[in-house]
Amino acid sequence: MKKKRSQPAQRKPRTDALRNRERILEVAKGAFTRYGADASLDDIAKQAGVGAGTLYRHFPARDALIEAVYRSEVEKLVAAARGFTTAMSPIEALRAWLLLFVDYIGAKHIIAPALNSVAGGPSRLYEGSRSLVQRAIEELVKRAKKSGDVRRDIDASDLLRAVIGVSYVGSGGDWQQSARRLVDILITGSRAAE
Repeated sequence: MKKKRSQPAQRKPRTDALRNRERILEVAKGAFTRYGADASLDDIAKQAGVGAGTLYRHFPARDALIEAVYRSEVEKLVAAARGFTTAMSPIEALRAWLLLFVDYIGAKHIIAPALNSVAGGPSRLYEGSRSLVQRAIEELVKRAKKSGDVRRDIDASDLLRAVIGVSYVGSGGDWQQSARRLVDILITGSRAAE
């Protein structure tokens, strides 16, 4: 009878490796924003202060880096919901998150041309992130309802659709200012009657 070999335990990434990865993602976001999907990976590595080997160790292909940039933005948005919940009142947390969601949509618009180059297209990435974003806002709305800050008939999806809608019908570069104003209108209209 053969003995089964045990798998080696997964080591936690070193702090400097995590820092390098985050720096690469931040620089890559800027590069893909400026130059699209064809941004030079060697230039990204250089600007991030790492060697090309380090970049490729974290992201073996261009698609992997583009996907990671997008996923990082989603993760930041979801993590912010948790952070706002512990640091702010329910209505303030909801407002702050919706304002951050405006920035997320802006980043998504900017990086969209690069995402179009990913195998399978951006819809595969968007589909996976949609449920994470939906859960984050649902928790914020649920908390605001429980506290009595917002009306009981408020639906988290309606708030998302309103903000997303402004980003798609907005003409010109000022849609983000319109979306921020809309967030305040939505929050005011969502408040429970006193």
